[in-house]
Amino acid sequence: MFDIQTNVQIKKGNPAAFKDVFRMLYPRLKGYCKLFVSDDNKVEDLIQETFITLWEKRNSIKTEHSIESFLFVILRNNCLNFLRNEKMEKTTFSIDVEEVSELQYLYQIDFLGKEEKSLEEQLIESFQEAVDELPDKMKQVFTLCKIEGRKQKEVAEEIGISLKMVEKHIAKAKEQIRKKLMNQYPMLIIIITLLLD
Repeated sequence: MFDIQTNVQIKKGNPAAFKDVFRMLYPRLKGYCKLFVSDDNKVEDLIQETFITLWEKRNSIKTEHSIESFLFVILRNNCLNFLRNEKMEKTTFSIDVEEVSELQYLYQIDFLGKEEKSLEEQLIESFQEAVDELPDKMKQVFTLCKIEGRKQKEVAEEIGISLKMVEKHIAKAKEQIRKKLMNQYPMLIIIITLLLD
């Protein structure tokens, strides 16, 4: 989603670049975070901590890599650390008996010692490919409304179509993207649903 120039500006500590990245990614980061944590205040805290971590680690950013994937991995780890700490505070018995879940699978993926892309990176790349494959008008409407967060009415007026048509384009785009991602990642139905909400 972001070009290499944005990554360079983030690495240089340009506040405007941080603001743009926050504005563009906040809705999707919030939806992703709510998969792990239901408390709205804690969700805000975790997203804030994620951007603080990005700021602190900006010098180590590899500008040719996706800043978006980097943020999703940081947020996921922050969420899982929060859940682990919360569980340890509430219980005194062993956590060894916990059943293997999708979340644990996600957590372990970074510790397999492989140089492969993280699941988030793969999912985001597939998501971007699915958006790119949409018909032109549908892609334009979906990008403006769901990725850039613009109001549907404003987009309808800007590109000269009815509000109803904007809603139809978005619904069809979500269906096409969902179908493509579900074929590739059938175990991640919850995450895919949240990404498209």
